[in-house]
Amino acid sequence: MGGSSTGREKKVVLAYSGGLDTSVLVHWLMEEMDYDVVTLTVGLGQPGDLEQVKKKALDTGAVHAEAVDACEVFAKEYIVPSLWSNSLYQGKYPLATALGRPLIAKLQVEAARRHGAVAIAHGCTGKGNDQVRLEVAAAALDPGLEIIAPMRDWKMSREDEIKYARQRNIPVTVSKESPYSIDENMWGRSCECGPLEDPWVEPPPDAYEWTRPPADAPEKPDYFEISFKKGVPVSVNGKKLGLVDLIELLNKSGGEHGVGRIDMVEDRLVGIKSREIYEAPAAVILIEAHMALERLTLTREVLSFKTVMEQKAAQLTYEGLWFSPLNAAITEFNREIQKRVTGEVRVKLYKGSAIVAGTRSVNSLYDLGLATYDSSDIFDHNAAEGFIKLWGLPLQVWSKAEKPIEKDG
Repeated sequence: MGGSSTGREKKVVLAYSGGLDTSVLVHWLMEEMDYDVVTLTVGLGQPGDLEQVKKKALDTGAVHAEAVDACEVFAKEYIVPSLWSNSLYQGKYPLATALGRPLIAKLQVEAARRHGAVAIAHGCTGKGNDQVRLEVAAAALDPGLEIIAPMRDWKMSREDEIKYARQRNIPVTVSKESPYSIDENMWGRSCECGPLEDPWVEPPPDAYEWTRPPADAPEKPDYFEISFKKGVPVSVNGKKLGLVDLIELLNKSGGEHGVGRIDMVEDRLVGIKSREIYEAPAAVILIEAHMALERLTLTREVLSFKTVMEQKAAQLTYEGLWFSPLNAAITEFNREIQKRVTGEVRVKLYKGSAIVAGTRSVNSLYDLGLATYDSSDIFDHNAAEGFIKLWGLPLQVWSKAEKPIEKDG
């Protein structure tokens, strides 16, 4: 079944995970909309065998199936710019899922062009953010492509889907359904639904997979020395690593110490509040380390302005505007600024926390002679008096010019 043309006149590229929903969608797009279906499975560091998913797509009826390991591209072209912005949506979420969606959309558009497809499709529901991210990104890259989102109009329950699949000999494995909806890639894992929908309920232990409970983490802290070159992490404890391997190492080590657990009620783009559980050990560690190195190497004015840019970059990513001109401009701003962000950061992992324990850089703006209070102090204390007078002069002028406020009556 699958793997050859069926004579239909039009093709669609379906973002395919191999789960029940997208497996059923292969047949639905053929039967209900008369499309030849090309599936695209994108590996971003999530579990599973890409080749097995590809085979399943063909067995399900796809005329062609592609499986792309995009981990390196994801790390270099999406995670790194996000790290440069220290991106945390609403101050907490490192945007793992949100970062992956524009890359999936880009690869879908490229696949559509290769296969002569007139449309792309996804399995997102009408309540989430991902539908927005995928569709806005795809429209930015190729406005002429039709976008199909069957799950927005889906009328079938899970039981209906299983029945539909069995009637058409679609290979699906039915197991005990988890109460959670989970998405993961190398930058983080998200978990929602089930008992987590009540924000008063403490997350059950089975909501977490990547991290130990901090109370059960080792009693002895571990120290990791992370080296950055122009804002990009390049080694851990003196060992040079590629980005993907470095992130995997910090995910594992951070998870063992319970680092990276995030429980938040966030504002979704579609206008509702949602309770989400995230696990992002590497992201939390690297953002903390990167921020510390920036504080050592960048001027006060740059740091102040950059903070505003960071908040905007996180918002743009979350809201699906990765390919917007503003986001591109922010990335280029950061690329220039990061030329100074080279050095080492020592991070202590202990009982759920990632604490910066030391920073150093050849580009450090910290001058011990100016900062010290001992006998080696070279700061000109006498200059302070004149500085204070000039700094406060506008307030003095304003105060003299201000008329007394007349009392009523």
